Amino acid sequence: MTMGVPTTTTANELTIVNPRNLYDPTPNGYSTAVIVPPNARVAYISGQGGQDSTGALSPDFAVQVEQAYANLRTALDALGARPDQVAKLTVLVVDHDQSKLGVLTEQVKEVFGEALPAQTLIPVPRLAIDAMLFEVEAIVILD
Repeated sequence: MTMGVPTTTTANELTIVNPRNLYDPTPNGYSTAVIVPPNARVAYISGQGGQDSTGALSPDFAVQVEQAYANLRTALDALGARPDQVAKLTVLVVDHDQSKLGVLTEQVKEVFGEALPAQTLIPVPRLAIDAMLFEVEAIVILD
């Protein structure tokens, strides 16, 4: 693809596109677009919050984000999938402000490395459980 810089193909054939004429989103932990290969099998992972295996939630935003991504990794493992197979993330953040963006970016880069999926962040007033501060859902392309 000539329109995007950088354009990267990951091991499972997802193509990441960040067009030259758009803002470079990679420093903030996401890509502008991801092309899925033809005839790919798709899995949808429901929103994962920051609950541990007992259902407990830390009151700390960063701890919830880290746990939510650990939960996402567990769901990926159950599908036999890797982080570089995630095409799209949607994250929901209670009372989002700029101070939370750094926490989110750090965690996404830790989980996904250079294979940053497309991503949408939606600020919300609350989530399903009162103490939840963060939730992440994923669209995954299976081998």
